[in-house]
This record gives sequence, C-alpha cells and structure tokens, in this order.
Amino acid sequence: MLKMAQHLKDAGNIWENVPERVGIITDLENQGDAITHLIIRELHRNYMTPFDREDIVSLANSLDDVADSIYSAADAMLLYKVDRPGNRANQLVEIIVQIAAEVEAAVSELRSRINQKQIFERCKEINRLENTADSIYQLALAELFAGSINITYVIKWREIFKYMESAIDRCEDIADILEGIALKYG
Repeated sequence: MLKMAQHLKDAGNIWENVPERVGIITDLENQGDAITHLIIRELHRNYMTPFDREDIVSLANSLDDVADSIYSAADAMLLYKVDRPGNRANQLVEIIVQIAAEVEAAVSELRSRINQKQIFERCKEINRLENTADSIYQLALAELFAGSINITYVIKWREIFKYMESAIDRCEDIADILEGIALKYG
C-alpha cells in the first residue's frame, strides 16, 4: 500500500511514462490481493492466531480497500488521459503517502507486544491527516466546479478525487480497527 502511494506520487510529480508507472501500481495491487488471499487461507489453516480472526480479516480487507482505491485513482488518470495532476491532486496524494506510512507503522506495532500508547498516537495522526484531506477534497471539488466549463474535465477529475479521498477514508477505517485491537490486547 505504501509503495503504491509512493508510485502514485512519483507518477503525478514526474508525469512521464504514465502507462509504465500505472503498470507498476497495478502489479503492486495484484501482489496485495495475493497477500490478502494468503492471509485468509492461513487463518483457515491455523487454530491459534495472535488476535481475533475477525480483526485480522477486517484489517486485511481494509488494507486491500486502500490499495484498490490507490490503483483506481492511478488507473483513472491513465484511462481518462488527463493532463498532469494539479495542486489539489498532488496535495491529496501527499496525504495518501503520509497516511499510508502511518498505517504501515501502526500495523508494524502488532508484530510484537502491542504498544497501546504508540498505536493510539499513530491512529490519532491518521485521523488528523484524514481531516486535513477532507478539507483539501472539498476545496478541490469547489475549485473544479467553479473553474471549468468543460464537463468532461470535471467528471474525470471528480472521479479521480473521489478515489483519492476513498483511499484516505479507508485508512481511517484501519485506524478504528487498530484501536480496537489495541484496546483488547494492549
């Protein structure tokens, strides 16, 4: 997920070889799907798990949802043949990178003894980033509708912004799952 976010950021900043860059994101998304399937398969094979199966499934599926949204944003930019992303798109992608890094760090806290305080701090930062992204998303839409009479342009970017916002919102869902795990096992 974090690698996908970083590649999305690179694609937007460099805006060259876009099909190849989206191809890398697609490959990473496929790898993520394979990992999700492996996690579910291993849950059915193992009797003992480090924490509740339902939490593991929710966490794996939510991580996959973020990856799907990042992929969808990248794929839509390629499919719609949009011009170089503007300031608001770059701001949202920067938040996707930051929030994905926070999620990765918080999930890493589950590998050993669960540090409840550290997970709560990471989740607090995820929520702060999501709130910041909501404001940027609203500004992006307002500017999009106020500044263009090209309806095709508006439709394309509205959908891309929605995928970006969805990736960020799903990270907030992950924070909720992580807080629940920390409360149960911290």
